[in-house]
Amino acid sequence: MIKKKTTIKDIANVLNISPAAVSKALHNDSRISEKTKEAVRQVAKNLNYQPNYLASALRSGKSKLVGVIVPRTNSHFFSSVIQNIEEVLNKEGYNIIITQSNESYKKECDSIDTLLYTQVDGIIASMANQTVDLSHYEKIKSKGIPLITFDRGENDLNVDYIGIDDYNSSQLIVDHLVEEGCKRIAHIGGFKRTRIFNNRIRGYIDALERHNLPICDELLIESNLTIDDGREKMQQLLNLNNRPDAVYVVGDYAALGALQVLKEENINVPNEIALVGFGNEPFSAMVTPSITSIEQHSKEIGRQAALTFLKYVNSDEKQTLSKQILDVALIKRNSSIRNKN
Repeated sequence: MIKKKTTIKDIANVLNISPAAVSKALHNDSRISEKTKEAVRQVAKNLNYQPNYLASALRSGKSKLVGVIVPRTNSHFFSSVIQNIEEVLNKEGYNIIITQSNESYKKECDSIDTLLYTQVDGIIASMANQTVDLSHYEKIKSKGIPLITFDRGENDLNVDYIGIDDYNSSQLIVDHLVEEGCKRIAHIGGFKRTRIFNNRIRGYIDALERHNLPICDELLIESNLTIDDGREKMQQLLNLNNRPDAVYVVGDYAALGALQVLKEENINVPNEIALVGFGNEPFSAMVTPSITSIEQHSKEIGRQAALTFLKYVNSDEKQTLSKQILDVALIKRNSSIRNKN
């Protein structure tokens, strides 16, 4: 036998109140007393009540759900952003649905279709590496649903964006490596078709030019920035006739893979090859040598993304391209600070 789902009417019958009062209590309506709210919550828990968000959205026009799309959840940066989005939105009665693209364009498209079917009130997203065509994001806008992008977003969408100064991040890193005496600096980056990685590449190239250092195609490598990518690309650099004396990697996971190879090859880090990562993942301070990295301010990015969504649902303001660019900090550690003796 299929067990019948508990409804609002079932809770109302137990408490001898109207279904409307139960609904208001479950939505934390200020017109319902705290005593009644607590009683409703307790009965709902006892009866294993599960709200039907889709039905609620169809009735009220609001589901109180927000979709969050990230490339992956096993990154401290993205998990921290998610946590802070949720903390802000929960206080306003919203729940979030988390999906991860795993850097796949198709999976990202499928996630958006699912979220739209679920009648989410908004979507907060960081794009997959594979994403070039933005039509699936335009679909969100065409439905009048607030779309907020963070970390990875494109100006062509003409929606709010929260991120860091990617161009200046590369400037800070190259300046630091030059101060440490490095003269042949390689860059393991993301794909330049993605705006943030293109900005980091531009910052790297411009900083090299400013220091009158060589710009070599063989030292500029694109990748998916996984640990395995870091290992593979580091080995590629070591196979060069003229090896780099520093490597700037735009992701701490790839930097970790690069560090593994350097240690396996018995290369002294940083005195033979200095290494800098990006993202300030917790492990970057724990490995030996600890990895110099860029702090991306994930907490503030998550908080601002949630507040930006709330700004639109609480007003009739139309979305336009509005950027919140946060300053970055370079956390200097042993992987790049050379022995000057």
